[in-house]
Amino acid sequence: MPEPIQDKIRDAIKQSEGLYHRLVLLVGETGSGKTTAIRDAAHELDADVINVNLALSAKLLELTARQRAVHLSKLLGEAVENAAPVALLDNTEILFDHDLQQDPLRLLQSMSRNRCVVASWNGTIRDNKLTYAEAGHPEYRSYDLTETLVVDMKQSVATDPAGRVRSA
Repeated sequence: MPEPIQDKIRDAIKQSEGLYHRLVLLVGETGSGKTTAIRDAAHELDADVINVNLALSAKLLELTARQRAVHLSKLLGEAVENAAPVALLDNTEILFDHDLQQDPLRLLQSMSRNRCVVASWNGTIRDNKLTYAEAGHPEYRSYDLTETLVVDMKQSVATDPAGRVRSA
């Protein structure tokens, strides 16, 4: 019998089918079990997990700092392009690198237009805000929970397209 978190991931993937951005974020702090959950989902879906840090870092090394910021979206798109109907992304920390000048949530949303993307997010949900890192940290990000399905490693929270929070 699957673990409850797998049920929540499966339900969120189904819920994403009618959304403009078919993005499911698996949110939890370091050590919360996101990688295990993503791997289990990959096994269940017969798909591969894309280690974003590994997939992008080697390609970015060949580019200048300016080129990295310009080409990151394209390189991530290429990594996701060959994924199964559901792309499973883990180790996404590189997307938050301040020098790359990206908006990680918008980048993931753009990848989720043509297929469902399930991505690990090393952060928390507090007061209807999705955060990454701590306030004051150069990589700190805070987003309103809108138009994105979220599976919280502590509890399940999902938002509908109007941005209302509901239990998944």
